Amino acid sequence: MLTRYAGPALLLAIAVAAWQGVASLASVDDLTLASPVEVIRALGADWRLLADNALVTLVEVVLGLAIAIGAGVSSAIAMHMVRPLRDAAYPLLVASQAIPIVVLAPLFVLALDYGIGPKLAIVALICFFPITVNVLDGLRSVEPSVLKLMRSLGASRFATLRKVELPASLPSFFSGLRVAASVSVIGAVFGEWAGAEEGLGRLVLLGNNQLQTPRVYAGVVLLAAMAVALFLIATLAERLAVPWRRLEVSR
Repeated sequence: MLTRYAGPALLLAIAVAAWQGVASLASVDDLTLASPVEVIRALGADWRLLADNALVTLVEVVLGLAIAIGAGVSSAIAMHMVRPLRDAAYPLLVASQAIPIVVLAPLFVLALDYGIGPKLAIVALICFFPITVNVLDGLRSVEPSVLKLMRSLGASRFATLRKVELPASLPSFFSGLRVAASVSVIGAVFGEWAGAEEGLGRLVLLGNNQLQTPRVYAGVVLLAAMAVALFLIATLAERLAVPWRRLEVSR
């Protein structure tokens, strides 16, 4: 167990040491690059401010991710059940990813005002695609022989969906969820940059404008930690919900 995490821990230690070394060079301006030591000091000195804003961002991320899960799974099931809908909607779903979120963020703010609404919409939008596509692929991954067996047993279309296709799609769902959990923080930050009164994204933007570099890096570290934590939670949820997947991987 320890050897499994020894490599990542060593690589992280090397990266932090290199970061400290570069930041300590006389030619590097403190306003450009804060050292790990300065970031740790900022985390301690501004902990209350950072924690309060981190909580705001976390709420936006969790609620937006929940909306994306509900909308993504529902859309995937609908496209799987109705072939004409899939043929019509899937190309549009793929094409929607060509639109930069940073462009859409101000439009959401204009449409939904400066409250939590635009942040939820942006997080949900950025998480919707990986969840929908992965669930749809999972639903379509069932072996034809299994579907034929269900039909021969007299199972209805919805019974086959509930008993065979949905369980089979769980590994794909969690694969999409891990991707969505990792990028959900990006959506919240874009939303806060476009217009917000609080949140880590806004705090990082203000710190950058006020040349408070250590606070900016401290906010970025917390955002990265949030994304990693959400990824790990999604991985743990998969192990609990799909125990047979873990057994297949361990073989």
